[in-house]
Amino acid sequence: MTVGWSVVVPVKGTIDAKSRLGDDLSARERSSLGLAFAHDTVEAAAGSARVARVYVVTDADAEWPAVVFVVPEGERHGLNAAIVRGIHAAESSLDSSAPGAGITVLLGDLPALRSEDLDAALMSAEEVDRGFVPDAEGTGTTVLTARAGVSLEPRFGAGSAAAHAALGHVRLDAGTSLRRDVDVPAALEEAVRLGVGERTRAALELRLRG
Repeated sequence: MTVGWSVVVPVKGTIDAKSRLGDDLSARERSSLGLAFAHDTVEAAAGSARVARVYVVTDADAEWPAVVFVVPEGERHGLNAAIVRGIHAAESSLDSSAPGAGITVLLGDLPALRSEDLDAALMSAEEVDRGFVPDAEGTGTTVLTARAGVSLEPRFGAGSAAAHAALGHVRLDAGTSLRRDVDVPAALEEAVRLGVGERTRAALELRLRG
């Protein structure tokens, strides 16, 4: 059994978050949903048997599971800069504690994530220096991994799956819940069919009641 992965989860948490979810939602509703997605993602990561620590990079005023280390994002320079900030925090913590299996970047918009799907992907990641999980469409990236002692070079954004593969990351087999990120209404509908977490379900029910 591995000693466990450190997982970095970037969370935007601002009023302009998840703007592609559609004009039928207000900016506040989209932001609230985005935070609900992130909370359910983090809950699933914290519940993974192969995860030792979870670092959430955010300035959002939100409650997180007790096991989470919050890393303030500070001045915003984009997603990759926030991820690098989280990686540095994880590396600093590992310097003063028992070595871990490595560092994983997990995007925070996987509301249907199952801990067992993350476990399976991380088990595969232990066999390669660098790994990645493409999103359901095959062009983006939802997970990026590097074993202990191997550097991570996040290239999230348009075409990130190809960019990460070009850097030597090996594609990891992954369950559907680990690939279904949510940016647009159709993706949210699919996530709901898969079964979203408690916070996302509550946020959607609240909107329907409103």
